[in-house]
Amino acid sequence: MGDWIKERNFSSLSIRDLLDAREAYHVHLANLDNVFATAIGRYLIRDKDPDSRSADEAAPRGASGARTLYNSHVQKWSWPCVLVFVDVWEDRAALSAKPEAMVPQYLYLPDGRVIPTCVVYAKSAPRSEGSQLDTVFPTGLLGGGFPALQVVQGRRRMSTMGCLVTDGDQVFVLTNRHVTGEVGREVYAVVADTRQRIGVSSGRDIGKVPFPEAYPGWSGSRQMLNLDAGLIRIDDVTRWTAQVYGIGEIGPVIDLHVDTFDLDLIDTQVRAYGAAGGLLKGRIQAFFFRYRSVGGIDYVSDFLIGARRGETSIGTQPGDSGSLWFLEAVEGSAPAGDGRAPRLRPFAMQWGGQALTAPGAELSGTFALATCLSTISRELDVEVIADWNIGHPETWGAVGHFKVGALACELLEDDWLRPLFMLNQRNIGYDDASLQHGLGPHPRTKFVPLADVADFVWRSIRRADDNNHFADIDEVADSGEFSGKSLLDLTKDRPENVNPDIWNSFYQSIGASKRGALPFRAWQIFDAMTDFAAAGQITEFVCAAGLLAHYIGDACQPLHVSKLHHGSSEAEEDVHSTYETAMLNQFADELIAGLAETRATWAGPEIRCETGHDAAVAAVELMRRTVTRLPPERVIKVYNDSAGRSRTKKMWEALGEDTVNCIFDGSLTLARIWEGAWKAGRKRKRNPPLPSQAESQEALMALYLDNKFLLSSKLQVLTVSEGRLVVTTS
Repeated sequence: MGDWIKERNFSSLSIRDLLDAREAYHVHLANLDNVFATAIGRYLIRDKDPDSRSADEAAPRGASGARTLYNSHVQKWSWPCVLVFVDVWEDRAALSAKPEAMVPQYLYLPDGRVIPTCVVYAKSAPRSEGSQLDTVFPTGLLGGGFPALQVVQGRRRMSTMGCLVTDGDQVFVLTNRHVTGEVGREVYAVVADTRQRIGVSSGRDIGKVPFPEAYPGWSGSRQMLNLDAGLIRIDDVTRWTAQVYGIGEIGPVIDLHVDTFDLDLIDTQVRAYGAAGGLLKGRIQAFFFRYRSVGGIDYVSDFLIGARRGETSIGTQPGDSGSLWFLEAVEGSAPAGDGRAPRLRPFAMQWGGQALTAPGAELSGTFALATCLSTISRELDVEVIADWNIGHPETWGAVGHFKVGALACELLEDDWLRPLFMLNQRNIGYDDASLQHGLGPHPRTKFVPLADVADFVWRSIRRADDNNHFADIDEVADSGEFSGKSLLDLTKDRPENVNPDIWNSFYQSIGASKRGALPFRAWQIFDAMTDFAAAGQITEFVCAAGLLAHYIGDACQPLHVSKLHHGSSEAEEDVHSTYETAMLNQFADELIAGLAETRATWAGPEIRCETGHDAAVAAVELMRRTVTRLPPERVIKVYNDSAGRSRTKKMWEALGEDTVNCIFDGSLTLARIWEGAWKAGRKRKRNPPLPSQAESQEALMALYLDNKFLLSSKLQVLTVSEGRLVVTTS
């Protein structure tokens, strides 16, 4: 590391030595005008210095200019040191005129120990305090990595849920204290753009503690360690998995304390998943970073996590506080089995960020501040849960909807239409490999495959669309002209009763303010597709067809077409998301294999669609076959009987085969509706030239973001005119 340092061997210095030196020189360093932070770690060698290539090369002091976090790195031969961050860099000539402003090259202790310093030029930059949730999480299954939301004094506060923990009696989710707040405060998650309560603040939390209490025997009498951890008592543990979104199953917590903290962790690659920033990749740059000093007290964070080599930022954003950080490669990271990713071991929880710039180089990056997870567990007296409801892909998504849309493309029989839709299959859904790997949340600014736009996008911008996702066809009227009958009864062998006027009258008779319009959404979109086909508007036709996939997907889900969609009691309200989402996500492989087998042996009814009314009738008949094949009462009973850690496994074993048949039936029905709309529009016209490539996602996205495209309407304003479904204000 250069002649100036060869005379001493600092490799044997310990963390205790570095902390003792920083404590001894606390007053001196704190009173240097240009020093704004300190930490301990390993010496940063500038990339252009000779000793960046070899420990034997000489590096003349001051010859390479300012050392920053962006032009210097830890090498294998880097010594342990105290890192001193300055916001003014002066060369040796300038400092010779005012030696009192110079950071000492060495810190000398009374017992003869000598500790080197490493001066780093940086400036602290302001960070935004607020955060917008810019991604849509698609699933009802909750876990680490999901956003936790509260409203405090009219202001939304967001963080990331870390992981499940238990005190042996109850189960909690761990996040930051500054988010959990006072005891009893409600906490929400956002799933498919819908806010859902997950629990309340337990009142068990911890903020700042004296450093010696957290690390007995280490120096730090003037230091407070920020832990910033709190527990949310969750309402229903069956909705949760111990996996962390984007990470997967987790390994044992790395137990860090005064006897196990090791400087070899410096420069180790780490990763996390933040609700705002998504997948975060970085490396440990320093321990016990002093981020603020007030009234003679230093406030420190266990870890300063920065960007990897060749990058300037880890990508963390406000809202990522609470994220769990994992070591990427460490002894003991066990394979999860079945070819899945290794179980990474967590070591810290993020509680904040620090924006640091390299003045003059126009480089700026955000660094994560994080606390030891083992310290949090000890102080809150909880253990991390690693084995609850696991076995899902590393990310989980809307498997059912995307599979219905993608499979329908393969089931088309028309020789012109099938190639068109196979070109656009990934615009409509996902291929099997993607579904098996798992789907991440969708950024709002990016394209969403069409089969789930209705959930991912329209639920937040088209409130009227909510009614189009369901129809409680088993609801029975108890009086009036429809007494003793349901919509199932009214439409059995009576296709003419698939009429908005009759359905409105029925809903009015039972006092339903929210009227399910699912079959009529199929009618609306069929009419529009017919018009697009007639005009040769292929982009619009493909877009409408892909969007229709969502509603037909809803029609083949038994709990979307029943009054029991959320069970028959509060204790059963999560049956819908557990069945439709958690179970299908976990058993995506089995679902895909089952659909392939079903395709070869299917003997279902012939489906004919020549008009929009036919499409609505086809949707109703699909709903009828679905609740006959899988009665909602049966799904709920299996849900109740399967309570516990293996609930989704037991549900799949009991319901999987019939679920596969329902989804195949939905895919085939969708394909026949697509073909019917194309034929009705083209009639005797010749087909246009087949496109050579898929429709552009930009063009499709522009269509579905246009509120006038396939206008969403409530059932109350729909009527029939000359065989078409129209919107009326009367």
